[in-house]
Amino acid sequence: MTRRTKSVEQSIADTDEPGTRLRKDLNWWDLTVFGVSVVIGAGIFTITASTAGNLTGPAISVSFVIAAITCGLAALCYAEFASTVPVAGSAYTFSYATFGEFVAWIIGWDLILEFAVAAAVVAKGWSSYLGTVFGFGGGNVNVFGLQLDWGALLIIAFVTAILVYGTKLSAGVSLAITVIKVGVVLLVVAVGAFYIKVENYSPFLPPAEPGHGGTGAEQSLFSLLTGAEGSSYGWYGLLAGASIVFFAFIGFDIIATTAEETKYPQRDVSRGILASLAIVTVLYVAVSVVLTGMVHYTELRAAGEDANLATAFAANGVDWAANVISIGALAGLTTVVIVLVLGQTRVLFAMSRDGLLPRSLARTGARGTPVRITLIVGAAVAVTASAFPMGKLEEMVNIGTLFAFVLVSAGVIVLRRTRPDLERGFRAPGVPLLPIASIVACVWLMLNLTAVTWIRFVVWMAVGVVVYLLYGRRHSVLGRRESAGIR
Repeated sequence: MTRRTKSVEQSIADTDEPGTRLRKDLNWWDLTVFGVSVVIGAGIFTITASTAGNLTGPAISVSFVIAAITCGLAALCYAEFASTVPVAGSAYTFSYATFGEFVAWIIGWDLILEFAVAAAVVAKGWSSYLGTVFGFGGGNVNVFGLQLDWGALLIIAFVTAILVYGTKLSAGVSLAITVIKVGVVLLVVAVGAFYIKVENYSPFLPPAEPGHGGTGAEQSLFSLLTGAEGSSYGWYGLLAGASIVFFAFIGFDIIATTAEETKYPQRDVSRGILASLAIVTVLYVAVSVVLTGMVHYTELRAAGEDANLATAFAANGVDWAANVISIGALAGLTTVVIVLVLGQTRVLFAMSRDGLLPRSLARTGARGTPVRITLIVGAAVAVTASAFPMGKLEEMVNIGTLFAFVLVSAGVIVLRRTRPDLERGFRAPGVPLLPIASIVACVWLMLNLTAVTWIRFVVWMAVGVVVYLLYGRRHSVLGRRESAGIR
């Protein structure tokens, strides 16, 4: 099988193809809003407390910093790629220009999994929070014999409608809702600061306690391969905590999928990626410091997996905070669904324009949006979210994201060597050491995911290879150009 590599110039030229042209509406602030919108979801309101109680103790703030550094390394690589190849598709498009069509297909297939499963999980969570805030939602309705969660259907229908209307409108809606949820986070920090007790920070890193983690395929791949026993607290607990809170950072890479719709991508994509990551890191660390200062980690541990920010406020007699936190979580999930579905449609759009999926899906409407793909994605996510139990599929999102980070980081090294002549609006510092550090950090976090997650991931990738061989390779636009002697 010969390696088909699509040049950067050809990738950029394809964005002007009549009928598949996306409208350039976005600036760096819009991209920052998208980044903050998708990264700050319900995770900051829930995962912080349960992880601090069960794994890290007060040192969870350090776990957030470790996860942020890992994301930051990958973010610098994404920023360079997106400023060099400002084309829809993110890691898929970047891989096409460096590793060739087959690897591009693999990463595209991987991103389909990441965004689709994430959007479905979050939509289901949105339906649950709807019931918490308003006292209803989370009910099922029978449609053609299927029991569908109407709350999930509602949010997906809303998101699909505004994405069909236009990306700029999506950015405006995201901004309005993001202001609400960031306001809630700041309120939590400001109010919670008055209830901090210094003694709750001691011990900052509790001594290790053996026995954390599952057995067999339910334990982390690292412990399965090495025979090491998992632990709560201590340094192993701190690192395991970083692997978990990394989940709360997922999504900033979606900014790169909108590069083609950005007015000045060489400048604004890197600004949007780095600004959004900086904002959410500060907010996450602030929340974790306040939370572990308000209540001792042993109280959070006693609450188990049900521990959340409301637990800390209730322990201090601030019961009204639970409703405010639920409103913030609902707002957070709304914008997360918007940006996840946006990312999914742009990856599929890029793959369809390249012929690896049906070309007819890449047609854009009068408002410069891929209407067909958006409607298909909306329908698929709605059915998945409302008809299927998610279980532990959330981890699939994270292994898919980390795999994309690894390829993008490696791609920066490859493209620097093969195409040093390319104009780069942003250059990642310290190449090749920085991308190598990014790869090592991402692989380490991947190893801390469960073995069963790896099994599911390998099966999904195998299905992708079959689809590529049966359809994508035969219908590839690049393949047909090469057959006709056109480059």
